[in-house]
Order: sequence, then C-alpha cells, then structure tokens
Amino acid sequence: MKKRIIVGISGASGVIYGIRLLQVLQNDSEIETHLVLTNGGKLNITLETDFDIKSIEGLADVVHSDKNLGATIASGSFQTLGMIIAPCSMKTLSGIVNSYATNLIVRASDVILKESRQLILVPRETPLHTGHCELLYRASVLGAQIVPPNPAFYNNPESLDDIINHTVGRVLDLVGLDNDIVSRWEGV
Repeated sequence: MKKRIIVGISGASGVIYGIRLLQVLQNDSEIETHLVLTNGGKLNITLETDFDIKSIEGLADVVHSDKNLGATIASGSFQTLGMIIAPCSMKTLSGIVNSYATNLIVRASDVILKESRQLILVPRETPLHTGHCELLYRASVLGAQIVPPNPAFYNNPESLDDIINHTVGRVLDLVGLDNDIVSRWEGV
C-alpha cells in the first residue's frame, strides 16, 4: 500500500507552496496524495498563479470536496502519514485550534491531531497580532508543527523557485520524505 499524505490549500497568500508540494510528491511513486482545496485557496490560485484549478487537482491522486465531511480522510480509520496545509490561513488555523470542523480541511486536521499523526501548518500571514500568535501557540500545544515559509539565505537562493523549494523541502523533511530540492547546510 502507498503512503498517504493529505495536502490542504486554504485561502491565504502563498498557494504556490501547496502547488509545489503536490508537484514534488507527484514524482514519488510510493506516495498517494489527497488534496483538499478551500474556496479561498481556489480564489488565490487564480489571483497568484497562472495555474487553473483543474491542473492543480490533476497533480493529486485523489481530490476531495471541502464540503464533503463524509470523505475517507474525515475518519481516523483512514491511515495517513499526516497532513500538510500550505498555505494555512488564519481562518483555517482558528477552525483547527477550536475543533470547528465546518469544512473537510478542518475536519481532516482534527482527525490527524486526535490520531496523533503529523499535522504541518504553513501559516502565511504577516504581521501577526496577539490573537494569531495565541492560535499558533495553541496549535503547537495540540501537536501541530508550525512552519512559517521564512526564506533561508545560507543557501544563496538565486530565484523565487529556490526560496519556495527550500520551504517545501524542509516540510518534506518533517514527514520523513527524502528530497533533493533543499540545499542543505554544509557547515563553515
């Protein structure tokens, strides 16, 4: 059986992180991706990229409607390596922290947390006010890993792709998937 990973793309700026994640995972024959796009995520794809929604959905093995709370990924009996939400909007973060599962992305996150699986959130908001910081803290206490897409410069990025790939590569490191898109620190 393939290893399953859920990828959520919510309505924050930075949808390219979720798209690149799907592109990289598509090349791994041992991984089955399950995609959930929120309406805000779909809107940002059209605003921030030249991709259309169908081409993004085509990168995933399985696409779930955000409205389908009866989807396989809404149950703890559906085994996965975990879930990555990239980007994670503050609205989605709030839903996760408060177990307010009005959509599938939040319900699947809730399942991941209750099953003690890996939930990785890539929040894309700045600046952060105290309420955002409290939500991020509470998500961390619940077991989520918080990975703000902060660029690294020790690897001397030469393009926007280098910066995006570094964050995506580090996220893949967290779920234990080897990748060659991250420039690793070699020491001084």
